Amino acid sequence: MEPVARAVLIVAVVVALLLVYLYLTQRSLIYFPSSSVPDAALLPPRGEQLTLETDDGLRLGAWFIPPIGHVAGPAPAVLVFNGNAGDRSHRLDLATRLVERGYAVMLFDYRGYGGNPGSPSEDGLRRDARAALSALTARADVDPDRVAYFGESLGAAVAGGLATELPPAALMLRSPPPSMADMGRHHYPYLPVIDALLVDRYALVDQVRDVRAPLLVIVTEHDEVVPAALSRRVFDTAPEPKRWVALAAAHHNDPALFAGDQLIDEVSGFLDRWLGQPTVAARIGDG
Repeated sequence: MEPVARAVLIVAVVVALLLVYLYLTQRSLIYFPSSSVPDAALLPPRGEQLTLETDDGLRLGAWFIPPIGHVAGPAPAVLVFNGNAGDRSHRLDLATRLVERGYAVMLFDYRGYGGNPGSPSEDGLRRDARAALSALTARADVDPDRVAYFGESLGAAVAGGLATELPPAALMLRSPPPSMADMGRHHYPYLPVIDALLVDRYALVDQVRDVRAPLLVIVTEHDEVVPAALSRRVFDTAPEPKRWVALAAAHHNDPALFAGDQLIDEVSGFLDRWLGQPTVAARIGDG
Protein backbone atom coordinates (compact mmCIF):
# COMPACT_ATOMS: atom_id res chain seq x y z
CA MET A 1 0.00 0.00 0.00
CA GLU A 2 1.27 3.44 -0.92
CA PRO A 3 2.27 5.69 2.01
CA VAL A 4 -0.42 8.25 1.18
CA ALA A 5 -3.12 5.60 0.98
CA ARG A 6 -1.89 4.09 4.25
CA ALA A 7 -2.04 7.48 5.95
CA VAL A 8 -5.57 8.10 4.67
CA LEU A 9 -6.65 4.67 5.92
CA ILE A 10 -5.16 5.30 9.36
CA VAL A 11 -6.93 8.65 9.63
CA ALA A 12 -10.21 7.09 8.54
CA VAL A 13 -9.90 4.32 11.12
CA VAL A 14 -9.05 6.79 13.89
CA VAL A 15 -12.02 8.99 12.99
CA ALA A 16 -14.33 5.98 12.84
CA LEU A 17 -13.16 4.79 16.25
CA LEU A 18 -13.62 8.28 17.67
CA LEU A 19 -17.16 8.46 16.32
CA VAL A 20 -18.00 5.05 17.76
CA TYR A 21 -16.57 6.10 21.12
CA LEU A 22 -18.59 9.32 21.13
CA TYR A 23 -21.76 7.47 20.16
CA LEU A 24 -21.34 4.97 22.99
CA THR A 25 -20.35 7.52 25.63
CA GLN A 26 -22.38 10.57 24.56
CA ARG A 27 -24.68 10.50 27.57
CA SER A 28 -21.68 10.72 29.88
CA LEU A 29 -20.85 14.00 28.11
CA ILE A 30 -24.37 15.37 28.66
CA TYR A 31 -25.39 14.16 32.12
CA PHE A 32 -23.33 14.55 35.28
CA PRO A 33 -25.56 13.03 37.96
CA SER A 34 -24.80 13.33 41.65
CA SER A 35 -25.04 10.04 43.51
CA SER A 36 -25.71 11.27 47.05
CA VAL A 37 -29.17 11.88 48.46
CA PRO A 38 -29.69 15.58 49.31
CA ASP A 39 -29.80 16.23 53.05
CA ALA A 40 -33.35 17.04 54.14
CA ALA A 41 -31.92 18.92 57.11
CA LEU A 42 -31.18 21.72 54.63
CA LEU A 43 -34.91 22.33 54.13
CA PRO A 44 -36.34 25.48 55.68
CA PRO A 45 -39.20 25.24 58.20
CA ARG A 46 -42.38 23.77 56.70
CA GLY A 47 -40.45 22.34 53.76
CA GLU A 48 -41.58 18.82 52.85
CA GLN A 49 -39.86 15.74 51.49
CA LEU A 50 -41.87 14.10 48.71
CA THR A 51 -41.63 10.98 46.59
CA LEU A 52 -42.66 11.28 42.95
CA GLU A 53 -43.86 8.28 40.97
CA THR A 54 -43.14 8.23 37.24
CA ASP A 55 -45.29 6.46 34.68
CA ASP A 56 -42.52 3.89 34.13
CA GLY A 57 -42.36 2.92 37.79
CA LEU A 58 -39.53 4.98 39.29
CA ARG A 59 -39.69 6.73 42.65
CA LEU A 60 -37.88 10.08 42.72
CA GLY A 61 -36.98 12.43 45.54
CA ALA A 62 -38.42 15.94 45.67
CA TRP A 63 -38.88 18.86 48.03
CA PHE A 64 -41.86 21.19 48.33
CA ILE A 65 -41.49 24.55 50.05
CA PRO A 66 -44.64 26.59 50.74
CA PRO A 67 -44.59 30.38 50.39
CA ILE A 68 -43.90 32.60 53.36
CA GLY A 69 -46.88 34.65 54.49
CA HIS A 70 -49.36 33.53 51.83
CA VAL A 71 -52.85 34.10 53.22
CA ALA A 72 -55.38 33.82 50.39
CA GLY A 73 -56.19 30.34 49.16
CA PRO A 74 -54.05 28.09 46.93
CA ALA A 75 -50.71 29.68 46.13
CA PRO A 76 -48.99 30.27 42.78
CA ALA A 77 -46.02 27.96 42.37
CA VAL A 78 -42.74 27.47 40.50
CA LEU A 79 -41.53 24.09 39.31
CA VAL A 80 -37.74 24.10 38.98
CA PHE A 81 -35.96 21.99 36.34
CA ASN A 82 -32.31 21.43 37.24
CA GLY A 83 -29.41 21.60 34.82
CA ASN A 84 -27.27 18.60 33.96
CA ALA A 85 -25.21 18.51 37.17
CA GLY A 86 -25.71 18.58 40.91
CA ASP A 87 -29.01 17.95 42.67
CA ARG A 88 -31.98 19.79 44.12
CA SER A 89 -30.03 21.02 47.14
CA HIS A 90 -27.95 23.21 44.79
CA ARG A 91 -31.16 25.05 43.80
CA LEU A 92 -32.31 25.62 47.37
CA ASP A 93 -31.13 29.25 47.45
CA LEU A 94 -33.31 29.98 44.41
CA ALA A 95 -36.27 28.29 46.06
CA THR A 96 -35.76 30.06 49.36
CA ARG A 97 -35.69 33.46 47.75
CA LEU A 98 -38.81 32.75 45.70
CA VAL A 99 -40.83 31.52 48.67
CA GLU A 100 -39.90 34.79 50.39
CA ARG A 101 -41.61 36.54 47.47
CA GLY A 102 -44.82 34.57 48.04
CA TYR A 103 -44.38 31.65 45.61
CA ALA A 104 -44.45 27.96 46.48
CA VAL A 105 -41.56 26.01 44.93
CA MET A 106 -41.00 22.37 44.05
CA LEU A 107 -37.47 21.05 43.59
CA PHE A 108 -36.92 17.53 42.29
CA ASP A 109 -34.15 15.33 40.98
CA TYR A 110 -34.22 13.46 37.70
CA ARG A 111 -33.68 9.72 37.43
CA GLY A 112 -30.07 8.86 38.22
CA TYR A 113 -29.59 12.12 40.15
CA GLY A 114 -29.70 12.73 43.90
CA GLY A 115 -29.62 9.03 44.72
CA ASN A 116 -32.62 8.28 42.48
CA PRO A 117 -32.88 5.01 40.54
CA GLY A 118 -32.59 4.85 36.76
CA SER A 119 -30.35 6.46 34.17
CA PRO A 120 -30.96 9.87 32.58
CA SER A 121 -32.20 10.20 29.01
CA GLU A 122 -34.36 12.69 27.13
CA ASP A 123 -37.44 10.49 27.32
CA GLY A 124 -36.73 9.66 30.95
CA LEU A 125 -36.35 13.28 32.02
CA ARG A 126 -39.61 14.14 30.28
CA ARG A 127 -41.32 11.41 32.28
CA ASP A 128 -39.77 12.76 35.48
CA ALA A 129 -40.98 16.27 34.63
CA ARG A 130 -44.54 15.02 34.12
CA ALA A 131 -44.45 13.25 37.49
CA ALA A 132 -43.22 16.41 39.23
CA LEU A 133 -45.89 18.59 37.63
CA SER A 134 -48.62 16.08 38.46
CA ALA A 135 -47.59 15.99 42.12
CA LEU A 136 -47.37 19.77 42.32
CA THR A 137 -50.73 20.54 40.71
CA ALA A 138 -52.50 17.86 42.78
CA ARG A 139 -51.75 19.74 46.01
CA ALA A 140 -54.65 21.56 47.64
CA ASP A 141 -52.33 24.41 48.64
CA VAL A 142 -51.22 25.08 45.04
CA ASP A 143 -53.26 26.83 42.34
CA PRO A 144 -52.86 24.54 39.29
CA ASP A 145 -53.69 27.44 36.95
CA ARG A 146 -50.78 29.51 38.30
CA VAL A 147 -47.80 27.19 37.96
CA ALA A 148 -44.66 28.49 36.25
CA TYR A 149 -41.68 26.50 34.98
CA PHE A 150 -38.10 27.59 35.65
CA GLY A 151 -35.54 25.64 33.62
CA GLU A 152 -31.79 26.02 34.00
CA SER A 153 -29.50 25.10 31.07
CA LEU A 154 -30.38 21.49 30.15
CA GLY A 155 -33.39 21.89 32.42
CA ALA A 156 -34.57 24.68 30.13
CA ALA A 157 -34.91 22.10 27.38
CA VAL A 158 -36.77 19.74 29.73
CA ALA A 159 -39.11 22.56 30.79
CA GLY A 160 -39.65 23.68 27.21
CA GLY A 161 -40.44 20.16 26.11
CA LEU A 162 -42.99 19.71 28.88
CA ALA A 163 -44.50 23.09 28.02
CA THR A 164 -45.45 21.80 24.56
CA GLU A 165 -47.61 19.14 26.25
CA LEU A 166 -48.75 20.92 29.40
CA PRO A 167 -48.41 24.70 29.01
CA PRO A 168 -47.48 26.60 32.18
CA ALA A 169 -48.80 29.97 33.27
CA ALA A 170 -45.30 31.31 32.56
CA LEU A 171 -42.04 29.83 31.26
CA MET A 172 -38.61 30.97 32.45
CA LEU A 173 -35.48 29.65 30.75
CA ARG A 174 -31.99 30.37 32.07
CA SER A 175 -29.14 29.81 29.56
CA PRO A 176 -31.33 27.69 27.27
CA PRO A 177 -29.55 25.55 24.63
CA PRO A 178 -31.34 25.54 21.25
CA SER A 179 -30.59 21.83 20.75
CA MET A 180 -27.96 19.21 21.52
CA ALA A 181 -26.97 19.32 17.86
CA ASP A 182 -26.25 23.05 18.12
CA MET A 183 -24.31 22.51 21.31
CA GLY A 184 -22.34 19.70 19.70
CA ARG A 185 -21.45 21.79 16.66
CA HIS A 186 -20.31 24.61 18.94
CA HIS A 187 -18.13 22.50 21.22
CA TYR A 188 -16.98 19.91 18.65
CA PRO A 189 -16.72 21.83 15.35
CA TYR A 190 -14.30 19.23 13.99
CA LEU A 191 -17.07 16.60 13.99
CA PRO A 192 -19.48 17.71 11.24
CA VAL A 193 -21.49 14.46 11.47
CA ILE A 194 -22.29 14.90 15.15
CA ASP A 195 -26.01 15.37 14.41
CA ALA A 196 -26.26 11.80 13.20
CA LEU A 197 -24.73 10.46 16.42
CA LEU A 198 -27.16 12.02 18.87
CA VAL A 199 -29.55 9.88 20.86
CA ASP A 200 -30.94 12.69 23.04
CA ARG A 201 -31.64 15.74 20.91
CA TYR A 202 -33.52 18.26 23.11
CA ALA A 203 -34.66 20.35 20.15
CA LEU A 204 -35.84 23.27 22.27
CA VAL A 205 -35.55 25.78 19.42
CA ASP A 206 -38.22 23.82 17.53
CA GLN A 207 -40.40 23.15 20.57
CA VAL A 208 -40.76 26.76 21.69
CA ARG A 209 -42.52 27.63 18.44
CA ASP A 210 -45.55 25.80 19.80
CA VAL A 211 -45.43 27.02 23.41
CA ARG A 212 -48.21 29.42 24.24
CA ALA A 213 -46.99 30.92 27.50
CA PRO A 214 -45.26 34.17 28.45
CA LEU A 215 -41.51 33.60 28.16
CA LEU A 216 -38.55 34.97 30.10
CA VAL A 217 -35.05 34.13 28.84
CA ILE A 218 -32.12 34.96 31.12
CA VAL A 219 -28.50 34.75 29.96
CA THR A 220 -25.06 36.15 30.58
CA GLU A 221 -23.11 37.46 27.61
CA HIS A 222 -20.02 35.67 28.95
CA ASP A 223 -21.51 32.17 29.09
CA GLU A 224 -18.84 29.73 27.94
CA VAL A 225 -21.10 26.65 28.06
CA VAL A 226 -24.25 27.92 26.35
CA PRO A 227 -23.23 31.11 24.53
CA ALA A 228 -25.80 33.89 24.64
CA ALA A 229 -25.97 33.86 20.83
CA LEU A 230 -27.28 30.29 20.93
CA SER A 231 -29.84 31.10 23.63
CA ARG A 232 -30.92 34.05 21.50
CA ARG A 233 -32.07 31.60 18.83
CA VAL A 234 -34.52 30.13 21.34
CA PHE A 235 -35.81 33.58 22.25
CA ASP A 236 -36.14 34.75 18.63
CA THR A 237 -38.08 31.63 17.67
CA ALA A 238 -40.60 31.83 20.50
CA PRO A 239 -43.86 33.76 20.07
CA GLU A 240 -44.78 36.85 22.08
CA PRO A 241 -45.09 37.81 24.88
CA LYS A 242 -41.44 37.38 25.80
CA ARG A 243 -38.62 39.14 27.60
CA TRP A 244 -34.83 38.88 27.12
CA VAL A 245 -32.53 39.65 30.05
CA ALA A 246 -28.72 39.62 29.96
CA LEU A 247 -27.24 39.60 33.46
CA ALA A 248 -23.87 41.01 34.41
CA ALA A 249 -22.70 37.57 35.53
CA ALA A 250 -19.33 36.20 34.54
CA HIS A 251 -19.83 32.57 33.56
CA HIS A 252 -22.39 29.79 33.11
CA ASN A 253 -22.02 28.64 36.73
CA ASP A 254 -21.67 32.06 38.29
CA PRO A 255 -23.65 32.16 41.59
CA ALA A 256 -25.44 35.24 40.23
CA LEU A 257 -27.13 32.98 37.67
CA PHE A 258 -28.44 30.65 40.36
CA ALA A 259 -29.93 33.05 42.90
CA GLY A 260 -28.36 36.49 42.47
CA ASP A 261 -30.29 39.65 43.28
CA GLN A 262 -30.79 40.67 39.65
CA LEU A 263 -32.01 37.23 38.64
CA ILE A 264 -34.44 37.05 41.56
CA ASP A 265 -35.77 40.53 40.82
CA GLU A 266 -36.32 39.66 37.15
CA VAL A 267 -37.94 36.31 37.93
CA SER A 268 -40.22 37.60 40.70
CA GLY A 269 -41.23 40.62 38.62
CA PHE A 270 -42.09 38.35 35.69
CA LEU A 271 -44.06 36.02 37.97
CA ASP A 272 -45.91 38.91 39.58
CA ARG A 273 -46.99 40.08 36.14
CA TRP A 274 -48.15 36.78 34.69
CA LEU A 275 -49.26 34.79 37.74
CA GLY A 276 -50.68 37.70 39.66
CA GLN A 277 -48.86 39.17 42.62
CA PRO A 278 -49.25 36.78 45.57
CA THR A 279 -51.43 37.90 48.43
CA VAL A 280 -49.13 37.69 51.44
CA ALA A 281 -49.19 39.03 54.96
CA ALA A 282 -45.89 40.85 54.39
CA ARG A 283 -43.66 40.69 51.32
CA ILE A 284 -40.07 40.13 52.41
CA GLY A 285 -38.02 43.24 51.78
CA ASP A 286 -41.03 45.53 51.42
CA GLY A 287 -40.32 47.18 54.76
